[in-house]
Amino acid sequence: MAKRKKSDLRKINQFDTLSVHAGIKSDPLTGAVMTPIYATSTFAQDTPGKDKGYEYSRSQNPTREVLEASLAELENGHKAFAFASGVAAQTAVIDLLKPGDHVIAFDDLYGGTFRLFNEIKAKSSNIDFTFVDLNTNFSKHIQKNTKMIWVETPTNPLLKIADLKRIARIAKKHKLITVCDNTFATPINQRPLDFGIDIVNHSTTKYINGHSDIIGGSLVIGKNKTLEKKLALIQNSTGAVPSPFDCFLILRGIKTLSLRIKKHNENGIKVARFLKGHKKLSDVTYPGLTNHKQSDIAKKQMNGFGGMITFIHKGTMSDISKFMKKLKIFTIAESLGGVESLIESPALMTHAYLEDKSYNQVPKKLVRLSVGIEDSDDLINDLFQALK
Repeated sequence: MAKRKKSDLRKINQFDTLSVHAGIKSDPLTGAVMTPIYATSTFAQDTPGKDKGYEYSRSQNPTREVLEASLAELENGHKAFAFASGVAAQTAVIDLLKPGDHVIAFDDLYGGTFRLFNEIKAKSSNIDFTFVDLNTNFSKHIQKNTKMIWVETPTNPLLKIADLKRIARIAKKHKLITVCDNTFATPINQRPLDFGIDIVNHSTTKYINGHSDIIGGSLVIGKNKTLEKKLALIQNSTGAVPSPFDCFLILRGIKTLSLRIKKHNENGIKVARFLKGHKKLSDVTYPGLTNHKQSDIAKKQMNGFGGMITFIHKGTMSDISKFMKKLKIFTIAESLGGVESLIESPALMTHAYLEDKSYNQVPKKLVRLSVGIEDSDDLINDLFQALK
């Protein structure tokens, strides 16, 4: 089996085209237009030690290879690494560090990221984490053992926006690795590498795949041979790689990524504007609203603002539960980024881990929407009737 040739679409700037063609070449063995599912654990060798580019699917697999090439091109990166979940990808990044190293992280992160950092890596690897607002003078928290800056933007769930160019500039001055979880934005709306970030993280479970039917994660980097070599070793050695079938499904999802994100963007701003004026709600937060605290930064570094919205419900917790149950189109569920609209209570669901933590910033009555690609009028009418 010959190694697949990489596509060369890096000069194409139109995301509609990139989503369909990034990383894709016809199958070298059969000519198949769609990437086949290479459901095999191992590969035949001509003679001992002489393979055809593939040895064992934990190390290399043709289906995963195409997915990684696609993700790299979408993020305008050089190399991508696919993982079995977003948290598995984050674990690989922290595994770049050694015991005693220090990480400065945004003070609003996905609950699973907080849990990984504080419950696992702080204890098993002796990594020290400091959580700060990266829109402030975070450089005062840099220590002699600081090695990494970790950011989400927009953040989960408070939708804070961080100035990626500023963070990258400060980090480079201090020779620190920068990591950005770009799950909420996707490469269609934001490309962190273009602002100087070193590593881009995704939960491909979410918008990248877009159909709520797989679990996956990824890392994308620019040209950095040292970083590439280290991450390749970690990926192969720890083995948290996605199955060929999951890679196939993510590749299928990517083909409509640009079209889906356009609809998420369109629906997101319409729903946010409706919610902003409702008497039963307060603190409606969406990066595309002019009253967002970091609206200027969002406009500067984002092409669109996605489908994530949060707000405070002014009623009791019982009222919030009744409101959610009355919804006909929105489904009460964790996760986000699928074609279907979802609603959740972060304090009780995705961020319940933070309940008794001193750094918890998630308000009890915060509601998070993942606005899907349904008709916007239907979504607004559904929210309207449920809020009566």
